[in-house]
Amino acid sequence: MSFSSGGSSVKDASRPELYEEVKLYRNVREREKYDNLGDLFAVINTLQHLEKAYIRDCVTPKEYTAACSRLLVQYKAAFNLVHGDEFPTIEAFVKKFRLDCPAALERIKEDRPITIKDDKGNTSKCIADIVSLFITIMDKLRLEIKAMDELQPDLRDLHDTMNRLSLLPSDFEGKQKVAEWLTTLSTMGASDELSEQQSRQFIFDLESSYNAFNKILHQG
Repeated sequence: MSFSSGGSSVKDASRPELYEEVKLYRNVREREKYDNLGDLFAVINTLQHLEKAYIRDCVTPKEYTAACSRLLVQYKAAFNLVHGDEFPTIEAFVKKFRLDCPAALERIKEDRPITIKDDKGNTSKCIADIVSLFITIMDKLRLEIKAMDELQPDLRDLHDTMNRLSLLPSDFEGKQKVAEWLTTLSTMGASDELSEQQSRQFIFDLESSYNAFNKILHQG
């Protein structure tokens, strides 16, 4: 394609540099840096939208609590990867990239979903830990992580934390199911894996226990 003016001709093809792709990174380390920044940006942005959705009653308290707990866990992991001299605080990151996310920052500051009351004691922390552990174990199973040594530590923490939470009755079905799976895992070697059938049943039992936990939580 050419353009003529006053007898002269200029061709786009004569300047191939105009068509070169501009890259943000020059090596693998720089690419990883930008990937990490993008992950943190996405988590904060998602958390901000989730807060707005809950305020507008677009998600149920149960859905919100689960999603918010997961995002707060992901935020901590993402921020650890970019934390340093350039971004000593999350506020520095937000200012650098001009993020408008006051609700997300408030949630990060409180480190708990808005549905979980802060009683200045151990109850709120126990609840947040239980939600996080339920989600972590179910996510691992859905990612087909089935080895005993990958699952048992989190399941043990879930079992112990539920036993510390006084608002859960002693016959709470979630405690019983988690205890049963702990027994199952205790009979396995560290590298032994659950079968496909066991994994599916494990997810089912965790989901039903998590739903029962949320029901007790919201009744309270």
